[in-house]
Amino acid sequence: MRDVYISADNIITPVGFTTGENAAAILAGKTGIQLIDDEKMSPVPFYASLVDSKVLNNRFSLFDNPANYTRFEQMAICSVKDALSKTDIVLTGERTLFILSTTKGNIDLLEKDPESKRLYLWDTAHLLQKYFSFRNEPLVISDACISGVQAVITGARLIRAGLYDTCVINGTDIISEFVLSGFNSFKSLSTGPCRPFDKTRDGLSLGEGSGTIILTSYSSAGDSRKIIAGEGFSTNDANHISGPSRTGEGLFIAIDRTLKKNPFNIDFISAHGTATPYNDEMESIAITRAGLQEVPVNSFKGYWGHTLGAAGVIESIMSIYSIRNSILFSTLGFREPGVSNPLNILNTSVKKEINNCLKIASGFGGCNAAIMFYGK
Repeated sequence: MRDVYISADNIITPVGFTTGENAAAILAGKTGIQLIDDEKMSPVPFYASLVDSKVLNNRFSLFDNPANYTRFEQMAICSVKDALSKTDIVLTGERTLFILSTTKGNIDLLEKDPESKRLYLWDTAHLLQKYFSFRNEPLVISDACISGVQAVITGARLIRAGLYDTCVINGTDIISEFVLSGFNSFKSLSTGPCRPFDKTRDGLSLGEGSGTIILTSYSSAGDSRKIIAGEGFSTNDANHISGPSRTGEGLFIAIDRTLKKNPFNIDFISAHGTATPYNDEMESIAITRAGLQEVPVNSFKGYWGHTLGAAGVIESIMSIYSIRNSILFSTLGFREPGVSNPLNILNTSVKKEINNCLKIASGFGGCNAAIMFYGK
């Protein structure tokens, strides 16, 4: 089996249009979560993290006409373009695959153009494939909130198996009236910016963003530090259509299998950390069952909210940034432990040498995933 290297990446969120900009915002304690008053999306104000459409249009207009593309497509294209600018891969090659990770795609077209083919995820993936001239048929990964992590696991497996040399993975999701109404029906939205793992947490904050990570079978001589995507696993606890397992069984199995394939002493865990009572509690149980309760844990949701199908990609990239730059990022909003199994939640950012990270995710339908990233 071949090593799978992280070649390049990009993150677009309300706090930055590059990975570096997002890292700087996190270190400054900046959040993109704001009180939004938009009757087109919700009859009452709500807290969310939304990318500024004017800024997005201005960025996109530097290389194409924004009128020809939806907000979703603009974000995805901007992110992929920035990541590709840092590599010299051949997009039209037989050994390159494009993977799109999303839960809802162009979901806002339900309100604007309900007959549009672009509502279909496969159609959006083909549009992006043609835009960048990828030769191979694209792959769509849409597995609730583990979509991003699942996409990275899948891309890494395809490269290790020798089927491809490069996988360009983009995770993107936007917030619309449809998405808001769905989460409102679960009564899962926070009354303010979310507070992962905190005693006073009362729900999640939705966010939108785009992340691109490029996996390759070869390492660049110019890399300051080579980062490898280790083996990862996904499971399903089949507990409930939306509620996670009360025993953390599915996530525990995913973590346990990942640790057995990647026998390291874990330096830190990037948790899913949605700030909902059931998810945070379940994660604390699964992490404790795996014997990792002393390992530093963080959640990025307080900075840009829950970005759904983009979350696993964006949070993996920021975890890789941590390894490359020897820094543990804090969990914004966390003050006092609020789970039954105490975890080592990071409440301040710390400079520290880091060799590896365990990234975990969980989602609706009982899906769970875990993957390891490590330096070499």
